[in-house]
Amino acid sequence: MGEVEPFTAEQLGLIHGAGRERRWARGAAVVSEGMPSGEVILLESGLVKITTELANGYTSLLAVRGPGELLGELSCLDGRPRSATGTALEPVRGTVVPGERFRRLLAAHGSLALAVLCSVAARLRDSDRLRAEHGAYPAGVRVAHVLWEMASRHGVPTADPPGGLVVRVTQQELAGAAGTSRESLVRALAELASEGLIERGRGRTLVRDPEGLRDRGLE
Repeated sequence: MGEVEPFTAEQLGLIHGAGRERRWARGAAVVSEGMPSGEVILLESGLVKITTELANGYTSLLAVRGPGELLGELSCLDGRPRSATGTALEPVRGTVVPGERFRRLLAAHGSLALAVLCSVAARLRDSDRLRAEHGAYPAGVRVAHVLWEMASRHGVPTADPPGGLVVRVTQQELAGAAGTSRESLVRALAELASEGLIERGRGRTLVRDPEGLRDRGLE
């Protein structure tokens, strides 16, 4: 879950000019795993969780995407079905660009093509890092690290406690993102809660101490 590579105002203008606005309600599928790819979506507002179904029945959370990020660009480029599902965590607004039109944009504007390539490269590096960490650290450290990254990038600030951040993610999705079993996740969350770092809720986790959680995820 690395840093977002922002597009310039000119590049955003190109995408806006080639697409049309669309809105999704909370809980709606913005893109669906296994479906044919026909369009690219630039997120304008709201958050989308990216998940995939694993063979063991778990739903793995791959990332949370927000404003300024693209959905569906890989499928648009290689023509293969969607590799994951994107679900709106809140009302979402985006610019939808037909795949063929998006490919023409990239062919005609080298700076935009390079920006998209840099974004894809950052995600691939992030994915490689996460796979390496899954084999190198115990479950508790992985859970703390994944939660901190999600909170630091897309957490919703709270007034109580000051500086707290709410992360909207289910336990099943978090277990998949951290590469651990549901049982190990429950133990890790209980430990983090006992240390005052988080507070658990249904479909959400309140990160009470982001800095402490970050340190816990670096052990």
